[in-house]
Amino acid sequence: MPKAEEQWNNLTLLRGELLDWYDAHRRVLPWREAPSPYRTWVSEIMLQQTRVTAVLPYYERFMAELPDVRALAEVPEERLLKLWEGLGYYSRARNLQRAARRVVEEYGGELPRTVAALKKLPGIGDYTACAIASIDFGAPEPAVDGNLLRVAARAALCAEDVSDASVKKHFRARLAEAIDRERPGAWNQAMMDLGATVCLANSAPLCGSCPVRAFCAAYRAGMAERLPVRAAKRPRRAEERTVFLLVRDGRLAVRRRPDTGLLAKLTEFPNVGGNLDEAGASVALARWGLTARSLVPCGTAKHVFTHIEWQMKGYTAEVSGDAPGFRWVDAAEFGTLAIPGAFRAYLACAKQLLNII
Repeated sequence: MPKAEEQWNNLTLLRGELLDWYDAHRRVLPWREAPSPYRTWVSEIMLQQTRVTAVLPYYERFMAELPDVRALAEVPEERLLKLWEGLGYYSRARNLQRAARRVVEEYGGELPRTVAALKKLPGIGDYTACAIASIDFGAPEPAVDGNLLRVAARAALCAEDVSDASVKKHFRARLAEAIDRERPGAWNQAMMDLGATVCLANSAPLCGSCPVRAFCAAYRAGMAERLPVRAAKRPRRAEERTVFLLVRDGRLAVRRRPDTGLLAKLTEFPNVGGNLDEAGASVALARWGLTARSLVPCGTAKHVFTHIEWQMKGYTAEVSGDAPGFRWVDAAEFGTLAIPGAFRAYLACAKQLLNII
């Protein structure tokens, strides 16, 4: 078995083969084909907790309408959220705009070039700052995400818990030693591509196709599938909700969520806790000051957040009365709203109620 220091040296030794492989097999992605700090930044924010295939159409639409920092800084928030609709984690979009406004005010519309300065902008952490600084400004900074941690843990045969902050800090130091100084952006993207397409996370790694397996201690030891080690996640808390699609005089009820907490400030369909039967649903409507002329079940749905799982039951109702905090929208207005993905299962029913084809 190699000594520990020799195992970590694998990260440096694999550099040449890794970059050769990347040059020949890199993923063709829109932010790579026309690179700029702004395009890299938007792509990295969109890719947080979201798959590349899911991001692609959103990214293209976003760039078509908001091609630069100033456009992002100036777009109305409601339109920004509509462009983001379906990506989830809407605080990412709000932080993008907050940061864009700072960039316009403090940097003349050009993103700062250093990791330290980038990290002072809202929504930009160590990973995103290092990705921008390395890819667009040539800074030798490793962009340490799950892909880099996985490749490093396997190459070095390291069985420490990579979710531990002190272990992650040690990995970052090792990756900073190994990064290619001449092509740091390509090195980061090569490591990302290797992790995403070969050194896989949720299925068996494709070691037979790996261009750097000669430098992988876990491959030689037959332990690649057992690494990296991560602490078990806490189980998600289940939360029951009853969702109402309410129509009054041809308009649909929506409301704004609280300024803090889950889905903060977003537009939602009215809902309450619990999976209510029809009698309970009628009581909930009465508490809002509404009377149902009809009440029809419209199915069940589930939505998974990071730490919570909503288990939903829906009703449609034609109602009379008024409810504090409700906004009654027609089809045209509804089309401008960003409805969180948590309510996606009820969108078709809402459009049917508004006669939206």
